Amino acid sequence: MRTRAIGIFDSGVGGLTVLKEVARLLPSEDILYLGDTARVPYGTRSERTILKYSLKNAAFLLRLGIKLLVVACNTSSAVSLPALQR
Repeated sequence: MRTRAIGIFDSGVGGLTVLKEVARLLPSEDILYLGDTARVPYGTRSERTILKYSLKNAAFLLRLGIKLLVVACNTSSAVSLPALQR
């Protein structure tokens, strides 16, 4: 049986430091990383746009069957965390 991965997303590559730490702490876990470099930076966008991008990123990783979502983007966390928790 295949195990489900931990999904991590960031607006770019800064979240790779989070990926590195998760991999260090949980070496037996599979990890999927999504760095949205096509739309970076998020900080200059409207809250509505940031929410839309965050929900799309989460939906993409959820379609891949992740068991846990880590939001490594501070901007996404500040704007979208309540919506992502639902």
